[in-house]
Amino acid sequence: MALNKIYANARDALAGLLRDDMLIMSGGFGLCGVPAVLIDAVLESGVKGLTVVSNNAGVDGVGLGLLLKSRQIRKMISSYVGENATFAQQYLSGDVEVEFNPQGTLAERIRAGGAGIPAFYTRTGYGTQIAEGKETREFDGHHYVMERGLVADLALVHAWKGDPEGNLVYRMTARNFNPIMATAAKVTVAEVEELVPLGAFNPDHVITPGIFVKRMMKLDRYDKRIEHRTTRARAAAE
Repeated sequence: MALNKIYANARDALAGLLRDDMLIMSGGFGLCGVPAVLIDAVLESGVKGLTVVSNNAGVDGVGLGLLLKSRQIRKMISSYVGENATFAQQYLSGDVEVEFNPQGTLAERIRAGGAGIPAFYTRTGYGTQIAEGKETREFDGHHYVMERGLVADLALVHAWKGDPEGNLVYRMTARNFNPIMATAAKVTVAEVEELVPLGAFNPDHVITPGIFVKRMMKLDRYDKRIEHRTTRARAAAE
């Protein structure tokens, strides 16, 4: 009998999975590919003391910014947090902790966790504050820092399309951190813009195989926000 992975809404999809002090991975880059509806359900649940792995900490009033405002996040593991005034205020006051990672290192820590690799060596960060307290080694005349792989209790991902088995396809740059996070958690929950019938995907085009996805829900609507709107004045008509 096939396992039902499709849930009616985000609250149902996360039922029984959330608890205080858990480690959550949240996909997205800026406001692109962010699992915003699932984040809203985490907000509604009231769980607190969360450690969240995300490239950045969202923006004020959107995505993870909502969890920061409600003080449900205890620690961020990120590469960039510069667009969130709430985060800056809480960090400077000592209310939230941050573990900075170079962006490539963060991506590799997540990928390694999903691949079952407990640690790896990278040249990035050697001789800087990034390397403080970490093991270092020399290989072929170059110095490397050991970084640990990351495995989360829960991964929240956003995909363009999904089928009933949980196979996922992402759209262009909205792909970003979502596929590697989907592999690096004990449980992965996906929100999808479009639910397609089983067999609709060419197997070669599947980005995240359904074996990694435990639950999913179809979005009724999805606001594709623009983080920084940049426009150019039209040329004057001749």
